[in-house]
Amino acid sequence: MKTKVILPLFLLILSTISFAQNAPLQKVTDPYFKLIRPEFKGDLAYETVGYVEQYWRVAGNTGFNNTVYRIAEKLEAAGYVLEENAKDSDRFTYRIETRDMRQPTWEPVSASLKIIGSSENLLSSVTNRNMPYMYSSSTPSVGVTGEVIYIESKDDLSKKDLQGKILFSDKVSSRLLQAEVGKGKALGMLTYDMPSYLQAEKNVTSIQFRGMRYDADNPTWAMALSFEAKEKLKAELAKGKVEVLAKMETKIYDSEELTIVANIIGSELPLESLVFSAHIQEPGANDNATGVGTQLEMASITADLMKKGKLDLKRTLTFLWGDEIVSTRRYIQEEDKRVVAINWGISLDMVGENTDVTGGTFLIEKMPDPSAIWTRGEDKHSEWGGRPLKVEDMKPHYLNDFILTNFEAQGEYANWVVKTNPFEGGSDHTPFLQADIPGLLLWHFTDQFYHTDNDRLDKVSQKTMVNVGTGALVSAYTLLNADAKTVDHMIAMITAKAQIRLLTEVQLSKKAIADGGSKEDEQLILDTWTDYYAKAIDSIKDLVAADDEKTLKKIALAKAAIKSQVPKL
Repeated sequence: MKTKVILPLFLLILSTISFAQNAPLQKVTDPYFKLIRPEFKGDLAYETVGYVEQYWRVAGNTGFNNTVYRIAEKLEAAGYVLEENAKDSDRFTYRIETRDMRQPTWEPVSASLKIIGSSENLLSSVTNRNMPYMYSSSTPSVGVTGEVIYIESKDDLSKKDLQGKILFSDKVSSRLLQAEVGKGKALGMLTYDMPSYLQAEKNVTSIQFRGMRYDADNPTWAMALSFEAKEKLKAELAKGKVEVLAKMETKIYDSEELTIVANIIGSELPLESLVFSAHIQEPGANDNATGVGTQLEMASITADLMKKGKLDLKRTLTFLWGDEIVSTRRYIQEEDKRVVAINWGISLDMVGENTDVTGGTFLIEKMPDPSAIWTRGEDKHSEWGGRPLKVEDMKPHYLNDFILTNFEAQGEYANWVVKTNPFEGGSDHTPFLQADIPGLLLWHFTDQFYHTDNDRLDKVSQKTMVNVGTGALVSAYTLLNADAKTVDHMIAMITAKAQIRLLTEVQLSKKAIADGGSKEDEQLILDTWTDYYAKAIDSIKDLVAADDEKTLKKIALAKAAIKSQVPKL
């Protein structure tokens, strides 16, 4: 097996740029780090998390809408002007978009569950606010008393007498249980379902929130149980007949969906933009009050720096808060409302974790690259998981390595751990990618309190939000003000990353072949990575004016050099 040496490729590329020595990307980004670090304290971010996380947020409900109005209030305090009142000279604007909803909104009021004969509640929403299923209906005010029947399998639903019973299962899906309640047989349902990464046997009071289909014609109440409550109920059932008193009060009502969008208009290229997106809905603090709060402080700091004359942005910077995926996708699709083109999209989701408590790691979920096809070496999926992609699913772009480089710089500065994971999807970065817009996700995982009612303010780190917000703003400012110098450094950075990746992949492929793997399969991996980085170099053209022939030639030379150096096994 023989591998071409890739180092000459690196030297060749560097010889095409306007400076003789290797100049890292930090020469461009360091001034922004020095500008932002003294300003980003995290106070507004943390205060906002404290406000938002008090609510169980669903699009259209009280907590969601109050969050939108709170963001608007803070934006106005930072100098943003409502679009309809803005003058042509106003560069900081915002708007609140309203839309009809396809179904009513929902919010919980109270819930409790008591085993008849016990003096204490088995569960109460005072301590377990995730026990009501989202879109659960209310019980009568006095509650519902009924015998609990355990459903161990799907067959039980047809074999057992369900009439007038309360269904309980930790084996059968809530969808099947709801169907039986909807038929008028059963009174309601109790469920337990906690993924292993939530460590339910340690976090015995945690309940991961659940949702059910909204069915106006067949209202159904449902409660999710904690591990502790589930074990107690099963222990009582093992002794014999068990009756419970279940009380549930929820609100289901017509409303409107709100999305709030803030813009900082670019001074030279206002029709090009970078979009930060953070979703409001969900009941947790880390998920995603931290994204809401961090993004709000980012918007406030940027306006303040510009008002003081310390910063200008050539391209437009947009901040969007709304309903996860739905609002981002609509913003992308409704070109008549936004006018500007979207060059980059970055999602902030679960960005404030105290990792000493949650166990999560800060992650940059990359745009689809070959690590999402062949996940090996130091690449690792999160416990969220991701399906293996195909070569045609790749999204070659400089954004992955550019963002990682900036966050690693902040990580080194703040002694903060930064890692990546291959593309998995499931948050606001997905609509950008589906629209062929470069987009990635800033987040944490695994989190042992993910989607549970223990995801509260005590699991949030103000310092983490400062680190994420700083790295995000430095990345944004660099791209929004990118010029020929930025492009030169970007070429050098991507070339160096290509060199490191290809050398790493060669060693992994050699080992795979030595262990009996196919040489042809391993060569495909190397060819795919080479092609990925050649196209990533080529994507730098989106920072270059169409008539900048000199810079475009540098990019073309760099791309050709990478393609000519495919490692051979």
